Amino acid sequence: MLPAEIEVITLFVDKIDDARSFYRKVFAADVVYQDPVCSVLNFSGAMINLLEATQAPQLVEPSAVAASGSGARILLTIKVDDVDKVCAKLLGLGVALLNGPIDRPWGRRTAAFCDPSGHVWEVAQELR
Repeated sequence: MLPAEIEVITLFVDKIDDARSFYRKVFAADVVYQDPVCSVLNFSGAMINLLEATQAPQLVEPSAVAASGSGARILLTIKVDDVDKVCAKLLGLGVALLNGPIDRPWGRRTAAFCDPSGHVWEVAQELR
């Protein structure tokens, strides 16, 4: 049995410079490692690896790398205390919301947005 501990999530990005700029602007994550085709960011113990999509085939062969813009393929959720405040900050940074803030029937208030390569992020707070 494998341990249930995620160490790294790798996101295939279209343009590494655009991804770096977005993640630097939106998240307060420390850079763990960086080179011309990737940036590894620390997200409270787990790491997000932003990898230029041209470098991805060798990691997923024989599977294909899905084309950017082919639809949502992942949703990454960050727990927050106040979705409305976070959304106001995102809008202030020029980040467009896909949806929300909205109260969900499973007891969370959520809102979603995309990075420049179409990866969907959600902010969620527990409703009491």
